[in-house]
Amino acid sequence: MTTFQIVALYIALHLILVSVLIFRVGQLRMKEKISIGDGESPALFARMRAHGNYVETAPFALIGLIALAMLGAHAIALHVFGAAFLLGRILHAHAMAQKNSLGRGRGLGMMMTLFTFLGTSLYLLYLIFTFTNS
Repeated sequence: MTTFQIVALYIALHLILVSVLIFRVGQLRMKEKISIGDGESPALFARMRAHGNYVETAPFALIGLIALAMLGAHAIALHVFGAAFLLGRILHAHAMAQKNSLGRGRGLGMMMTLFTFLGTSLYLLYLIFTFTNS
């Protein structure tokens, strides 16, 4: 599998995840007959924030993976960062759907997201400053 195929794999998996999050918001909107906003529904608000938090973070992580692939990152690093971010976002979204959304899954999901951001950025900086044109 090439580095770009690895990145495409994680992009595809994230497209599935965001589709699930969108569906869950729409499903609850239909059930509770709320077309705009959250209608003061705590459950809808939580689903909207799970989706919102996802779309606030996913582009950065996926752009980071693309940049790593462009700079010739090791395939294992792409899998580590790609899988960590995916698992982190799944844990976070699942925890947001629970009644008491301050559970371990939410914190762990955010920590995995931060690990992905910091790890990707440090590896990008390493590749940028050690790149040789040979």
